[in-house]
Amino acid sequence: MNKLSTLNPSAIWNYFELICQIPRPSKHEEKIIAYLEEFARANALPFKKDEAGNVLISKPASHGMEGRRTIVLQSHLDMVCEKNSDTIHDFDTDPIRPYIDGEWVTAEGTTLGADCGIGIAAQLAILSSENLNHGPIECLFTVDEETGLTGANALKSGFFTGKALINLDSEDEGELFIGCAGGIDTVANIHYETIPSPAGFFPIRIAVSGFQGGHSGDDINKNRGNAIKILNRFLWQIMQKFEIGISDYQGGNLRNAIAREAFATILVPGSKKEEITVEFNIFRSNMEWEMIQNEPFMKLTLESSELPAVIMDRLSQTKLVNSIYACPHGVLTMSTRMPGLVETSTNLASVKFKQGNLIEITTSQRSDLESGKLDAAYMVESLFQLIGADVRHGEGYPGWAPNPDSELLKITRLSYSQLFKAEPIVRSIHAGLECGLFLEKFPGLDMISFGPTMRGVHSPDEKINILTVDKFWKLLTDVLGNY
Repeated sequence: MNKLSTLNPSAIWNYFELICQIPRPSKHEEKIIAYLEEFARANALPFKKDEAGNVLISKPASHGMEGRRTIVLQSHLDMVCEKNSDTIHDFDTDPIRPYIDGEWVTAEGTTLGADCGIGIAAQLAILSSENLNHGPIECLFTVDEETGLTGANALKSGFFTGKALINLDSEDEGELFIGCAGGIDTVANIHYETIPSPAGFFPIRIAVSGFQGGHSGDDINKNRGNAIKILNRFLWQIMQKFEIGISDYQGGNLRNAIAREAFATILVPGSKKEEITVEFNIFRSNMEWEMIQNEPFMKLTLESSELPAVIMDRLSQTKLVNSIYACPHGVLTMSTRMPGLVETSTNLASVKFKQGNLIEITTSQRSDLESGKLDAAYMVESLFQLIGADVRHGEGYPGWAPNPDSELLKITRLSYSQLFKAEPIVRSIHAGLECGLFLEKFPGLDMISFGPTMRGVHSPDEKINILTVDKFWKLLTDVLGNY
């Protein structure tokens, strides 16, 4: 049997398996919101929803704990929707197909949605439990975290009353997070002209796939390959030796995921096809040697394609390939305040050919420092300004400054050490959490973030460790009993 209901703690896993059946892509959380409303009614729990779609479900204190202070549990409703190119899946309608793989739970060809589905499941398990000891609880479910934190940004003062909040959106058991990076998106739009495909040229399709990808915050320092950068590296190299024409270029997907796949359709002189094939084979061999440790499943292919009617004009093509080659990707600086922590990074997230002769290049920048975040964004902007691109920045979101004197942190550290006879690691995270926005709207809010161990988040390799879910549950319920 490969049902999640066989796992412990069953309360969480039953709800997580149910959540997997409910489509919840970013900006389309209507179905999971409807489920939460019905859940609250069925359990006779007070609930409310704001204009953005954020939901708050409240539960009174258990018997004898009515005098305790209210605590807020928070997760986000949406999930990153990534799938392998050979997987047929419609995230708007199809359920996620989770399965047990040894010590892990993962999904068939898609992201699992444990980020932040396991947090949602924990909240529902607590709200429906009849035998837990806790003070008053408010469970906050926010929308659209993954594509801009718009739910948290739309929260109005007074939507919840608790003065302490546990964010359930972390991915490393044994680590307690008390700070996070701020972030901003930088998008460049390049307009180009087309010219007819020249006679005597041969169409080929180059594909780069099999990369791990991952979270552009948590995984940016792990030397994972960026499929866009690898594809563009080859295009730049052959452009120095041969006359080629680009008709299509697609790579990456979401702003907060490292690009796993990239594809280009190009025209090459028929007389040079064999030479370019040799160049490709040499390039592939070099890449396999360079990346054998970090990307063992990398796949580079070159094959014939259908002849396109048009290609990019030469000048735009040169600007595109040069700018992507020059565009920074990865860690920019490491923190001097917290050794081992990435301070500032940038992610070359996607390159997409759009209708109307438009190319959209999406990047995202993160930093513990507001000045560092803006410096990275302006660096990327200045690069694309050099080729005449239209560049815009998203609204961005603030970081969450650590508070080592947090009362909630002290309670959680004590609970962890007593439960597991070990000391947890206390640190900041380079990924963005909604906590920075909460702190802007609810000054003085005491916060902490923790969760079970996940790997491959924001990619189809996403998986969650089964044993750490049990530890997560024990820690969460113990903190609720002690707060």
